[in-house]
Amino acid sequence: MGVTGPIRVVVAKPGLDGHDRGAKVIARALRDAGMEVIYTGLHQTPEQIVDTAIQEDADAIGLSILSGAHNTLFAKVIELLKERDAEDIKVFGGGIIPEADIAPLKEQGVAAIFTPGATTGSIVDWVNANVRQSADA
Repeated sequence: MGVTGPIRVVVAKPGLDGHDRGAKVIARALRDAGMEVIYTGLHQTPEQIVDTAIQEDADAIGLSILSGAHNTLFAKVIELLKERDAEDIKVFGGGIIPEADIAPLKEQGVAAIFTPGATTGSIVDWVNANVRQSADA
């Protein structure tokens, strides 16, 4: 699935976490960098997130997780993308994720994890360098 035009990113807040300021900041930074951003809102299930990404022909899903359920939620999104033959949609995320959990998440297929202190510029740069690259292939 090749892409013409801007990179399309679904920014999502899975699970019960009710704090979305960071997700909105990232969504705005990606939008301001010329990307099309679909923000799903709070309390989304992995199924809803994957459905949205497929329906919107997204190139990537950015998950914001502060609840501590990152291992379960990232794994479920990746599993659903595989089941739906949509593994070309890159998954990245951020939030309160312990350093010890980052390597196992990447082994499961999460492309990048941004922890507190990551700049919006570094996230935009990563998306431009990594998502567009696969979308153009």
